[in-house]
Amino acid sequence: MNIAEKIRTVPDWPIEGVMFRDITTILLDPEAFRHVMDRFYERYKDMGVDKVVGIDARGFIFGSVLAYMLGVGFVPVRKLGKLPHVTVKAEYTLEYGNDVVEMHADAIEKGERVVIVDDLIATGGTVAAAVKLVEQVGGEIIECAFVVELPDLGGRHKIVGQKIFTLCEFEGE
Repeated sequence: MNIAEKIRTVPDWPIEGVMFRDITTILLDPEAFRHVMDRFYERYKDMGVDKVVGIDARGFIFGSVLAYMLGVGFVPVRKLGKLPHVTVKAEYTLEYGNDVVEMHADAIEKGERVVIVDDLIATGGTVAAAVKLVEQVGGEIIECAFVVELPDLGGRHKIVGQKIFTLCEFEGE
């Protein structure tokens, strides 16, 4: 199955000139969603994963299902102020300023092997912040996994020293 063909492109959203890659069409298609999750599962089933980290918000969908399939815990990385317990925080740069994500400080034990999951890697700021969070608490990152990569935006280069796995990419636009 060609996953890229299952993703809707919405021109000029959220601003003019942006070609938004909408993965909700994968979620609506049981066969496509199963294919995505099976691909992730097959990749990570023998890698000794202890936890799956999902990035707010679409990373929660793919990450929690992967954690379930692997029989391991799921750790949400959320926007600032959304988690109720003691957290670690990481700031990252957006095209229009800075933002902060956080994770429960006790969600990952030192030495646990982690896969970080999100729907898409574009500029890489959010996933770079998630990497910092996992490293702050002593987790070992196996890989960062995405359904979609937009390679022209260079996000892969912000995740220094980490392996990146993607199921499809969209160049240009």
